[in-house]
Order: sequence, then structure tokens, then C-alpha cells
Amino acid sequence: MRHFDLSPLYRSTVGFDRMFSMLDNISGDSAPTYPPYNIERTGEDAYRITMAVAGFSENDLSIEAKESVLTVVGEKGEEAEDKNFLYRGIAARAFERRFQIADHVKIQGASLENGLLHIDLVREIPEEMKPRKIEIRSGENKQIEASAA
Repeated sequence: MRHFDLSPLYRSTVGFDRMFSMLDNISGDSAPTYPPYNIERTGEDAYRITMAVAGFSENDLSIEAKESVLTVVGEKGEEAEDKNFLYRGIAARAFERRFQIADHVKIQGASLENGLLHIDLVREIPEEMKPRKIEIRSGENKQIEASAA
């Protein structure tokens, strides 16, 4: 795997150190592949994460948002261990999937239907951080009068 030196960017940016450290820690070899998922944009500031969690019920899944990390954990109960499978093609193994969430992104809700877990997210930018128009005043020269002493 190629390694990119991002240190020249550190001295020309302010406040992006978390992003650069995440880029430094990216490793394609250790990225989990189970369960498969999609991330889609559903609106201007709305997103949806869809995970294929066939065989898991609401009681087997937990979703936690802490700081800028969304964690989805699936742990199957013990009932599958008692069965004698001739062929097992449906994975029922435990998993933990983490997603880095950008600032000001909130989780709206989650639903489970037809073996797909849908997690809806929305970006809510505070009013003071939204772009605003700055009025430009004309350059009228105001003369200051000296008061008589």
C-alpha cells in the first residue's frame, strides 16, 4: 500500500488535524466487509446508511452515536448454535461497524425492514455558521467639524 506524507499540509491549515490523522490511519487491508452497506444522499442535507442484516432482529442490533462516531453492533442469540446445518450460507456472525460522522450531522432515526437496517441522518448547520450576505456601504466621506473651545 502506498503511504502519502501529509505533513506539508499541516503547516498551511488550521483545524483539520483530525481529518489528516484519519487519512494517515486509513488501511485498506483491515477494512471490514461484513455486513455490506450503502451510503446514499436522500436530500440536500439528508443521508441514509443501509446495512444488509438478514437474520438479525431489532433485539439483536444496537446503534450508538458518540462524538463523531456512529457504531452499529449486531450480536445473534444462542438459538442458531443448537441447529445442525448441512449448509450454512446466511452469515449470522456478530459484527461491529463504525462510521465517521461529520460535524453537525444528527441521527434522525432507524428502521429495520426486509432484512435491511436503514439509519437516517441529517446535517443541521447552526445559523451562525451558514453563509450570509455582507452589505457593502458606499464610501461617503463624512467631515468632522471642530467644536469651538
